[in-house]
Amino acid sequence: MGGMTAPTQARRVLLAAPRGYCAGVDRAVIAVEKALEQYGAPVYVRHEIVHNKYVVQTLERKGAIFVEQTEEVPPGNIVMFSAHGVAPTVHEEAKRGRLATIDATCPLVTKVHKEAIRYANEDYDILLIGHEGHEEVIGTSGEAPDHIQLVDGPKDVEKVEVRDPEKVVWLSQTTLSVDETMETVDALKTKFPGLVSPPSDDICYATQNRQLAVKQMGAEADLVIVVGSRNSSNSKRLVEVALQAGAQASYLVDFASEIDEKWLAGVSTVGVTSGASVPEVLVDEVLEWLAQRGYEDVETVKAAEESITFSLPKELRRDLRAEAGEL
Repeated sequence: MGGMTAPTQARRVLLAAPRGYCAGVDRAVIAVEKALEQYGAPVYVRHEIVHNKYVVQTLERKGAIFVEQTEEVPPGNIVMFSAHGVAPTVHEEAKRGRLATIDATCPLVTKVHKEAIRYANEDYDILLIGHEGHEEVIGTSGEAPDHIQLVDGPKDVEKVEVRDPEKVVWLSQTTLSVDETMETVDALKTKFPGLVSPPSDDICYATQNRQLAVKQMGAEADLVIVVGSRNSSNSKRLVEVALQAGAQASYLVDFASEIDEKWLAGVSTVGVTSGASVPEVLVDEVLEWLAQRGYEDVETVKAAEESITFSLPKELRRDLRAEAGEL
């Protein structure tokens, strides 16, 4: 693709579907908004409710206060746990600090926590595939720290040691690269032929669907722009998947203003997608930015239909019902 030919080529945008909000993020963000309406500001949230700069800033303006540690919340207040989940010790900290809790952990993360508890109770060694330091991994590991060891990709497999190779199971973070995770599992199975798999894949439907759409799109796009924040695991994976699928370049941006015009040199097809914690308004701004530069023709690449929704955290449902009863 020389620079000579680019002006004559039709400029187009491929827009991935599904993209953006997953059910767990939607639920968590609404939970903060409802808590603010119900109890008034401030509502304290332990850790970013979801990994998106814009969402966090918007909720801060409405009266949410984000803290890293439970101890930062003054006694007698409400603390909400983020979509990524927390370790049992965090629930204990909240009790000690006389805090009311609202748990906005994504139900698909809770499923992994329950698997960890079950296999630990059966005295399995649990190999948790995930990224060191990620909130979700910290939360899941905290359910059974004596039984869980982290495997951060295929490169980690050689150093894994277990007590009994016949009593070992793998679990994973919900937002990983599907292909890399299977590569890790294959390597673990070679080392431990008796390795047990979880009842259902831990990588969530939204992560898988967004990667599938990017695979289809990346094969045709010269450049793929992923809207998402730097600390969003599933967004970073979309950049990797785009490059593996054949895109010449792929970048992660929080906002349209972060796109560099230089990226468009010699590019006729731009792919656009967004991570699972990204509101659609940010994607619209990117499409607008591209349209102003001649990329007006937008075609959707659809990989799956999504209709999953989750009900609000039980603590909120209970209080909202109680209020409805009083009216």
